[in-house]
Amino acid sequence: MSVKILADSASDLPLSFYNENAVTLFPLKVHLNDQEYEDLITIDPDAVYKAILEGHIPKTSQASPLRFEEVFTDMAKNNEAGIYIAFSSELSGTYQTAVMIRDQVKEEYPNFDLTIIDSKCASLGCGLVVMEAVRLVREGSSKDELITKIKYHCEHMEHLFTVDDLDHLAKGGRVSKASAFLGGLLNIKPLLNVEDGKLVPIEKIRGRKKILRRIIEVMKERGSSLNAQTIGISHADDEATALEMKKLIQEEFGAEHVYISSIGAAVGSHTGPGTISVFFLSKLPS
Repeated sequence: MSVKILADSASDLPLSFYNENAVTLFPLKVHLNDQEYEDLITIDPDAVYKAILEGHIPKTSQASPLRFEEVFTDMAKNNEAGIYIAFSSELSGTYQTAVMIRDQVKEEYPNFDLTIIDSKCASLGCGLVVMEAVRLVREGSSKDELITKIKYHCEHMEHLFTVDDLDHLAKGGRVSKASAFLGGLLNIKPLLNVEDGKLVPIEKIRGRKKILRRIIEVMKERGSSLNAQTIGISHADDEATALEMKKLIQEEFGAEHVYISSIGAAVGSHTGPGTISVFFLSKLPS
C-alpha cells in the first residue's frame, strides 16, 4: 500500500511542490489588518513583508482543525495510510491539534493508519525532511522504513539562521525582548539555531558579511558529508543574499545539491524581511 505524505505550510516549500508530488497541505493561518488568510493559498510572503515595513504586525495561528478532520476522515474512509510531518510543537500548536483530531477520527475508524511526527524542525528544515519522505515513497519504502528514516532526518537536521531585526521574533514570543534589544545595537546580527524544536540565539556577530562566513564555519563544525547531501537555504525577500550563501557553500564544500526557497507568510510573519536560513544534516544515515 502506498503511503500518503502530509505536511503544513511552515515547511516553506512552494505550492507547486505539494501539487506535483501529491503531498497533502495544511496551511497555517496569517492574520493581517483584521483579515484571516491561508498561508500559501490566499496570501504570499511579499504581502507580509510589505505590511511589516509599513508598521503592521501580522499574527499567525495553527492550521484549521476542520481541515484536519476532513482530510483524516477521507483517508480513514478510503483506508489510506499516511505520515504527517508536522512543524515543531515548540513553535506552533498545529502538531497537538492534529494528534487530537487523528485520535477523534480513530474512535469512528479504529483502523485508521496515520502517524504524526513532531519534526522539531522549522521552515525549510522541515521542508527538506518532507522532500526526503517523498523520495523514499517513490522508491517504494515501507511505512516502518519511512518512519525510521524521517525521524532520523528530523533528529539530525541543523538550522542556522540570521534575522535583520530580532524585534519580529520578540513580538511573537519566539525570543526574549532583551535579546532583541541587544541585537538592534551597533549593527549586531544574531546567529540562531533550533534546539529541541525551540529557537535559540547562539552568538552575536557584527555585520552581514561576517555572519555569512560564520555560518560556513559552523557548518564545518556540525555538518557531515556536506558535498553529498541536499543543503537548504530559505530567505525572506532577499534572494541576492541566498544566492551569495549558495555560492559560499558550493565553493567551501563542493555541494552539488543546494535548494533555495522563500520563507512563507506564516514563518515570515515572525522572522521579518531579510532573514537568511541554512539547513543541513549533521550526519548522513548509514
